[in-house]
Amino acid sequence: MPKLLIFLVMPQEVTRRYGELVSRLFPDLTVEVVRTREDAETTIVDAEILLTFGVMMTDRILARARRLKWVHALGTGVDGIVDQPSLPPNVTVTSTRGIHGVPMTEATIMLMLALSRKFPRSLHLQDQAVWERWPSRLLHNKTVGILGIGLIAEHLAPVCKAFGMHVVGISRTPRNVPGIDRYFGRDALIEAVRLLDYFVLLVPYSPDTHNIVDEAVFAAMKPDSYLINVARGGVVDEGALLDALKSGRIAGAALDTFATEPLPPDDPLWTAPNTIITPHLGGFCDVYAEHALPQFETNMRQFLAGTIDGMINVDRRGALS
Repeated sequence: MPKLLIFLVMPQEVTRRYGELVSRLFPDLTVEVVRTREDAETTIVDAEILLTFGVMMTDRILARARRLKWVHALGTGVDGIVDQPSLPPNVTVTSTRGIHGVPMTEATIMLMLALSRKFPRSLHLQDQAVWERWPSRLLHNKTVGILGIGLIAEHLAPVCKAFGMHVVGISRTPRNVPGIDRYFGRDALIEAVRLLDYFVLLVPYSPDTHNIVDEAVFAAMKPDSYLINVARGGVVDEGALLDALKSGRIAGAALDTFATEPLPPDDPLWTAPNTIITPHLGGFCDVYAEHALPQFETNMRQFLAGTIDGMINVDRRGALS
């Protein structure tokens, strides 16, 4: 049986859970679970299969791969995998789709509410035992724009409508998604953001979306509007964002993803005004493994049968032989 490397930079109890579930499904499979990039560099040498998240990968890990045939990403995005120079050309890459709508929607609504109600300020005052009150900003009757209309937006848009919001979709290709009141193309991004009170980023990272939210976008946003990035750090020009926050060109931001992860301790975004930082928690939830692994199981059975044709969510087609 082939060797599977599970590489997850996560708490030990979480990584252990993945190992147990996969071993239960495929008891004859050789499974090794690691939690650091250094350990991944060592153990990938003789692995034929890699189960990981793209944001956790480095080119140094793939450069050590000698027998790798298939990488399954536990997230939707395969950036960090397919864009690494050392990924062998014969390696098949698959991803996990359709399970992120609920957790990402809950995370996005939480961040919007936290910004609107200045929740970090409440926690800071609680630490100081200080009683202070202020009026909260409502989501009701506000306009939210969603950049990237895919499966996650299909969940998010109706929930935003349930809060009484007007929902604007911004997408390369308009789709018939319940809850979206108006569409703009990506080429009209500047026009769209002028209308928004909340600007939510869900667009996948690619060369086309690199720094798509840049200085010009921040200049067009309303000064009382908020940015919520639950997509990828690379879609935002972080230098321009920092300038916009410091100068008050926008009201604040909630950031779950960053160009460099983990976010370095000396990164100025940590102390940017009116900014909430979360460590890429958007889709991370208590039942993620149970929701994600059935797609991996489907593809593993096809891998063991020696065929790509039956695999699902194939992002890069290699050769399994």
